[in-house]
Amino acid sequence: MKKIILLSAVVLALFTTSCGTSQNNNTEAVIVTVDATKFKELSTQAGTILDVRTPEEWAEGTIEGATKINYHDDNFEQQVEKLDKETPVYVYCKSGGRSSSAADILEKKGFKKVYNLDGGITSWKENGFEVAK
Repeated sequence: MKKIILLSAVVLALFTTSCGTSQNNNTEAVIVTVDATKFKELSTQAGTILDVRTPEEWAEGTIEGATKINYHDDNFEQQVEKLDKETPVYVYCKSGGRSSSAADILEKKGFKKVYNLDGGITSWKENGFEVAK
């Protein structure tokens, strides 16, 4: 009987310790994909709005205040190194593919928070949000 009580106490202690450890290691995601409405709301805060489309696409309009760095440029990774890694980056492209890949690069380079616009500028426009030319 004492062995069962002792064994139960050990199991309970291990369970409690392992649960506590997992709670302490809970970290927030670096990359968060958000819809156009949330992206618009978040991008009014401090940070960098990053348009990773091509110059031809930029000519069709950009989100006001966006920094333009073409994802297909050979030196894309070197260019994003110049951005502030401590403030959020709000990244978008035409439909979300390139910006998702760009977000992965930003995370690997140590950026703290990256918001990816789901559906890209296409979704932005479909929601009736303005673009600058």
